[in-house]
Amino acid sequence: MSETSFRQKLGATAIEQAIEGSHAALGRRQNDDGHWVFELEADATIPAEYVLLEHFLDRIDADRQQKIGVYLRRIQGDHGGWPLYQDGGFDISATVKAYFALKAIGDDPEALHMRRARAAILQRGGAERSNVFTRIQLALFGEVPWDAVPVMPVELMLLPRKAFFSVWNMSYWSRTVIAPLLVLSARKPKAINPQNVHVQELFKTPPAHVKDWIRGPYRSIWGRAFKGLDTLLRPIVPHLPKVTHEKAIAVAISFIEERLSAGGLGAIYPAMANVVMMYRTLGVPDDDPRAVQAWQALQDLMVEKDGEIYCQPCVSPVWDTGLSGLAMMEAASGPKGTKTPETMKALRKAAAWLRERQILDVKGDWAINAPSLRPGGWAFQYENDYYPDVDDTAVVGMLLQRIDPEENHEAIERAREWIIGMQSSNGGWGAFDIDNDLEALNHIPFSDHGALLDPPTADVSARCVSFLSQLGHPEDRPVIEKGLAYLRAEQEKNGSWFGRWGTNYIYGTWSVLCALNIAGVPHDDAMVKRAVRWLESVQNPDGGWGEDCASYEGAEPGRYKESLPTQTAWATLALMAVGRRDTEAVEKGMAYLAQAQDEHGEWHEEPYNAVGFPKVFYLRYHGYKQFFPLTALSRYRNLGTSNSGHVEYGF
Repeated sequence: MSETSFRQKLGATAIEQAIEGSHAALGRRQNDDGHWVFELEADATIPAEYVLLEHFLDRIDADRQQKIGVYLRRIQGDHGGWPLYQDGGFDISATVKAYFALKAIGDDPEALHMRRARAAILQRGGAERSNVFTRIQLALFGEVPWDAVPVMPVELMLLPRKAFFSVWNMSYWSRTVIAPLLVLSARKPKAINPQNVHVQELFKTPPAHVKDWIRGPYRSIWGRAFKGLDTLLRPIVPHLPKVTHEKAIAVAISFIEERLSAGGLGAIYPAMANVVMMYRTLGVPDDDPRAVQAWQALQDLMVEKDGEIYCQPCVSPVWDTGLSGLAMMEAASGPKGTKTPETMKALRKAAAWLRERQILDVKGDWAINAPSLRPGGWAFQYENDYYPDVDDTAVVGMLLQRIDPEENHEAIERAREWIIGMQSSNGGWGAFDIDNDLEALNHIPFSDHGALLDPPTADVSARCVSFLSQLGHPEDRPVIEKGLAYLRAEQEKNGSWFGRWGTNYIYGTWSVLCALNIAGVPHDDAMVKRAVRWLESVQNPDGGWGEDCASYEGAEPGRYKESLPTQTAWATLALMAVGRRDTEAVEKGMAYLAQAQDEHGEWHEEPYNAVGFPKVFYLRYHGYKQFFPLTALSRYRNLGTSNSGHVEYGF
């Protein structure tokens, strides 16, 4: 389709109207202090865990529990259980927790939805086949013995950085979840469970008769070796010196309390909930300031609407503000942009809000591997100073540089310094740590989710390359070249890149092509051409793109049963970044986006668009479907009216 026929089909002003509508809609969602924040939704697991937490503590809010019940019943799958994402397959661990939570809320076990869930669990081996975190939850309620849980002695907290099993070799999220969990495992508390709710009907074999709770399947020979070590340690751990045991508990508590803030430990639900249970187990009163703060952090994760409540895994204000700001900036740029005083005032307010949250005086856990590096990053959440995020920092840095490089100079330079210092030895960047890639740890029995580590990934690395390239300091070129070599090595055989933090190969390919462009890699480079061929090959007949989260589980990359605004935006941005703006593929993508927009200037999609841990925990960023299409439409317009047709920015 030529640009002329495209314009005729949509109408001469369709693109501009879509941009204006979306720009206004996104602008309305900005908070008075300058930031944006959208809902961040996961699966049934976290709302179910929250229900059980209230029963563990006997702090039951009956009205809230009923509304969580409405949410859980609505998202039950046709297979009788609960999936990890929209239209996903049955997941036994999520289903065990959801069933347990609904029974605690008061659902009749003989109700149809409960019978369907129970039958599905038993058909797939029973609750004894659920994952480690689910078995820990069951142990806290006395439903399984603590022998059902892998050996994780609290003495791990005493191991130095160089020790193989040190918590410092684990990712930030693992560290913060494990520290309070080790205290719980050491003390082995039992839930108050005031309504005496039990779920023994979910087991094919009575828990007391299960002979082997940790039986694979093992992902490597390491798994079998660690299973043997677990067996060896079980009779030894109870006889470790008491003085060492108590010292380890004290070290764990010190680690936790040093990192506590209004955002909770690590600002992620599992760690936050474990801290609340830990304090109760240690006898800390609920009105103690530490316990009050830990409890309030959980309450701040609740979302209530349409008679339902769910609990978010965390909140994403810095990420949402960075991406929304970039979308607004793109819409405001170009000869036909809307760079009005009102828009720039809103963006400067966002920049001021972001500058206030730059972490400049806390050396977080990342400093274990970079002790001389000055802080300079941003966290994902409102407050999480020990755990700034490389991806967020690169995005915020790009936005601040675009808004006003002079006013934001100091913040940008501190971010640049920190990003350079966070590069791993292989040239890539992880999300929170440097060289956090001791792969064998992913095979210990505790890590049946396979996500204990934070190794470099293509999507995060691409963002760092984009940020440094956008700044254009000649002395940074060796760092950029090392990053480019990493990205070149990471390309998949089909031409795509794996997207660790977004769904999935479309996300990764978009991230990398933008980075290659601004870093100066020629558009006719072989890896660019392979990526373009792959992206164009997975475009849908309606002009859009979509990808199923099942691609993390081996499904065909870049495919879904329908097109989605978010992934269509990623795909078209990727193609435009490498000089494909005037191709039929991009024009059809623009037509899809313009026609899918509603009368309020917004887009709608239900499928999940990101991942926490592949095969275990997926995410739906509610903001993606608003700010990414706006960015893509605005980029298309701006390139069409520029003299060079070249994308200036790596995003």
